[in-house]
Amino acid sequence: MGEFTVHRVRFFDYMPSAIRAMAFNPRTERLAVARADGAVEIFNFADNYFQEKVIPGRDGGTVEALCWVGPRLFGAGLNGAITEYDLENLRPRYSVEAYGGPIWTVSGDSAGTMLAVGCEDGTVKMFEILDETIRFQRNLERQKGRIISLSWHPSGALIAAGMIDMIRIFDAETGRATHRLLVERGAGASKSREVVVWSVVFLSDHTIVSGDSAGKVQFWDGHTGTLVRTHLVTKWDVLALAVSQDESSVVAGTSESIVVQFQFISSTVGRQDNEWVRTRTFKNHSHDVRALVHTETAVVSGGMDTQLVVRPLLDKVEKNTQESSLRKIAFPHRSLVCCAKKAGLLLFQFPEHLELWRLGESEGHGRAGDSLPVKRKPEKLIHLKRKGDDHIRCSAVSPCGGWLVYATVSGVRLYRIQHDNNNIGVTKVSKLPKSLCSAHQLCFSSDSSKLFAASGLSSVVVVALDPLECKHLHTLRPKSGSRQPVHLLCVSDDGKWLASANTDCEVHVYNLKKMKLHCKVPVYSSCPTAIGINPVTSNLVTVHADQQVFEFSLQQKEYTEWSRRLQQRGLHPVWLQRDTPVAHITFNPRNPAHIVLHDVFMLCIIDQSLPLPEARTPLLNQMMLRSLPEAERSRQSHAFKICKSFQHLLSMTLLDDQSLVAVERPLLDIVSQLPAPVRQKKFAT
Repeated sequence: MGEFTVHRVRFFDYMPSAIRAMAFNPRTERLAVARADGAVEIFNFADNYFQEKVIPGRDGGTVEALCWVGPRLFGAGLNGAITEYDLENLRPRYSVEAYGGPIWTVSGDSAGTMLAVGCEDGTVKMFEILDETIRFQRNLERQKGRIISLSWHPSGALIAAGMIDMIRIFDAETGRATHRLLVERGAGASKSREVVVWSVVFLSDHTIVSGDSAGKVQFWDGHTGTLVRTHLVTKWDVLALAVSQDESSVVAGTSESIVVQFQFISSTVGRQDNEWVRTRTFKNHSHDVRALVHTETAVVSGGMDTQLVVRPLLDKVEKNTQESSLRKIAFPHRSLVCCAKKAGLLLFQFPEHLELWRLGESEGHGRAGDSLPVKRKPEKLIHLKRKGDDHIRCSAVSPCGGWLVYATVSGVRLYRIQHDNNNIGVTKVSKLPKSLCSAHQLCFSSDSSKLFAASGLSSVVVVALDPLECKHLHTLRPKSGSRQPVHLLCVSDDGKWLASANTDCEVHVYNLKKMKLHCKVPVYSSCPTAIGINPVTSNLVTVHADQQVFEFSLQQKEYTEWSRRLQQRGLHPVWLQRDTPVAHITFNPRNPAHIVLHDVFMLCIIDQSLPLPEARTPLLNQMMLRSLPEAERSRQSHAFKICKSFQHLLSMTLLDDQSLVAVERPLLDIVSQLPAPVRQKKFAT
């Protein structure tokens, strides 16, 4: 596999934020996830659950509820405003004040014409959805307590509202409350204890399902307002409900970290009449389950433990397939670490600040697997707080370590770094080109003379860096007319080529000597998750969300012979069954035939000089090869050399032909920092 001195970096104290809300769009198969820090993430369930977009949060911008209306995404929170998100520019498009205090819930009707929000002041406010904005229409009959949860009847004629100690049913046309459903406190509960109806679901047969703080899931007759059945599922709170599209299954998430499924089936063999029966209990979380989505084949849950869990329903999927495996998405599908190779520095990105560290040094030499003693410990050089309320979207440090840049929704900030052994100087570049107003991705050229910033409409702004003045050189634009954001940038070591990939699955390559588009790689149906340009052959390597690997010759503008052989043979089934995307690609300067890549759980060197593995041969065979004689080892070796001895690998960089930096963040460290599960919920005042 080759020997490297590995710097195992474990001082990146990355802490993901808790999941507060989720919404699924069955037409586009996109899942929107809102985090406690206000960030909104978009996952493409049709493309191997890839996290294709992230809208950064801002201070005080917590999101309590999300709602899809067609292809448009709306959110609302305790700041009392409704926000529509711009999914092309990855920012809030606009916000409309509801003037009802904190907003606890938002729900759209099935026709896609109306939006209802539940407010602190006891009103359900109706907004008309227009082409470019939303417009307040009217209030429904005001109630004495806050509106905590909402659900439209599929006909759009009625709305169910969960409150404290009750559920109200409203006529959407007249605005009048037609029924009041009183929720019991539960056996043995104090009379002074309020029951909070955290979630309601309104089914097409006028059944109303509610989940409350007394641990009950209740089924009501919406025609008469009477209770049909009560299921006590926990001693604590039922925080979230979700229903399948065919309304045959309901799932409930609790503060006891379990998810309970109910199905509309016959409870007794031979009986024809169906009823809601508790059928399954899932425990895949360590803390409160705050949000749920029920797709056709799986239950998706998230909460305080920050993990997004996709639990397949085995009666809905084919067994022993990729779709039947449990998934836990704990880390972002984008890099939060940047390495200055020549300077031996690491830049860590947090929502509120950046940290610049100098790598430690070891002394002596050892055998494979030995831990070398540390001669110099790693040192934090800079702790740079961001300006303004917007969280950091992307950042980069130049290979020489002399430049540092970060971007938020509202702007880009560039700094000049002067450092020697003992002194660090940070100087903000005051005058930036007007074209450098925002960026989705940032990177520097290998000689640190240029900055590349991915801007709107899949364009890339090129800026010349100089201590005296930074000048706009050119804006590179694709000819495809795509409006989707660029999520990957890669520049070749010789400074000739720049490759960009957007969420339309397009990869464009630009000639930086001529400052124009060189070619567009044939569009593949799955989104690229990592791209890299071989410094020797100038071949572009792309890895996609479905785990496919391609190599494209920039000189010939076609796929290489090795890439064609790989597609004809097909990748190994074990490789394709992996459920985490490749996050980074680099190359071994000692051997241009070595492609080095990694995901969260493994480091892989693809040796293009060796034969491709056959489906019946073991893919993970490195330990077995060590025990074989040299002749037999050569005969059984194949191109994919995989090491799985890392703990949640967030970043990997080759400093030179002998040194590798691996940034790890063990999941146990994150879980240990979480607060104890909160059993009793209290409202923010």
